[in-house]
Amino acid sequence: MNDQENNERIYGDVGAQRIAGVYAEALFKAAEKQANGDEILEELEGLIGDVFQKDPLFEAFLASGAIGRDRKAKALEAVFENRAGPLIYNFLGVLNQHGRLDLLRPILVALRDLTDQRSGRIRVQVRSAVALPVDQQNRLHQTLQQTFNLEPVLVATVDPELLGGMVVRVGDWLYDASVRTHIENLRNQLIARSSHEIQSRRDRFCTASGN
Repeated sequence: MNDQENNERIYGDVGAQRIAGVYAEALFKAAEKQANGDEILEELEGLIGDVFQKDPLFEAFLASGAIGRDRKAKALEAVFENRAGPLIYNFLGVLNQHGRLDLLRPILVALRDLTDQRSGRIRVQVRSAVALPVDQQNRLHQTLQQTFNLEPVLVATVDPELLGGMVVRVGDWLYDASVRTHIENLRNQLIARSSHEIQSRRDRFCTASGN
């Protein structure tokens, strides 16, 4: 499962987002008491990124409703006991007890949002046909900072299908300056214009023929 598919699954399920938000807030408050909120976020990001990316089947194992909690607890112990800190390891155990290990990714998203809000940051997804030069990243960073009055965190990915330009997403706000979009818009305009002209000719023909 790639990042785009993960995001579609996460953001497409409002109920999962709500429940994930509850767990993320609980983890966030526990981390705050230990004064290590950013460290906990980085640890969870690292564990999910490293383990799930290397072994997608393990993620499917944890998320499966057909596998018992005891088996999952043993797997968590084998993989994470000596790898994760006490807070994260205990948190994984709580998720397992409540049958919510399938929400690890949306919990990570919600925890990242909470941490960013507390730190005055805003996460910005940037897709471009080629990697953005440093000077262009700096200009984009400055523009976003002035626009949102927050510290932007650019998450850049390369998407050759865009052909050129870039797509910037901040939450529900989307700025699409990709060449592919311009081409698609032009194509749609041409199709609409052609359809209109064809219909006009039909109307003129029908009028001339008396029908």
